[in-house]
Amino acid sequence: MEPKKEFIELLQSTKRDDVDYLIEDLEDLGFFKAPASTRFHLNEEGGLVVHSLNVCKIALKLRESMLELDDTLREQLPVDSVIVASLLHDVCKADIYKAITKKQKDAFGRWVDEPGYTVDYSKLPVGHGEKSVIVLLRTGFDLTDDEILAIRWHMSSWDLAFQSAEAKSNIDVAKKICPLLSLVQAADNLASNLLERSVE
Repeated sequence: MEPKKEFIELLQSTKRDDVDYLIEDLEDLGFFKAPASTRFHLNEEGGLVVHSLNVCKIALKLRESMLELDDTLREQLPVDSVIVASLLHDVCKADIYKAITKKQKDAFGRWVDEPGYTVDYSKLPVGHGEKSVIVLLRTGFDLTDDEILAIRWHMSSWDLAFQSAEAKSNIDVAKKICPLLSLVQAADNLASNLLERSVE
């Protein structure tokens, strides 16, 4: 199935209010055409939606595995929340990448023009996870507290704000009260570092 269609069907399966308006807003933001990164995983048009799907699929499989080990997690890991948090964790990237031409050496050592991306954070420079939450709430899409925590802190130690004592304290508390956060972090890490690794 085409990634955009699969993403939309998964998101609509949550039966959340205003999900169709959110999808329209994601389209307007450029979410479905954006890359997932500038030079790391899925740095190509449409890479962001593929990455989001990968994270969601892994998160759903991890949820099932965790429930087999500890069924008491079922209430804290509802399927709709796993889908929402994992599919939408990187909404912040929808409008930051700009297509450019880069000079790179080819296999023969010659400089050639290659398509690539640069980053422009000027539209809302508030931080990675925070921006995703803010963008989603601005669309009118309702998030649970656990979904907010999972999306906000999904970057964990990769987040620059993690360097402050206050941020470290906040994420420690968030991890204790929100299993969804650990699930999304793990799924994001597995997607970007295993499924989407570039093999050269």
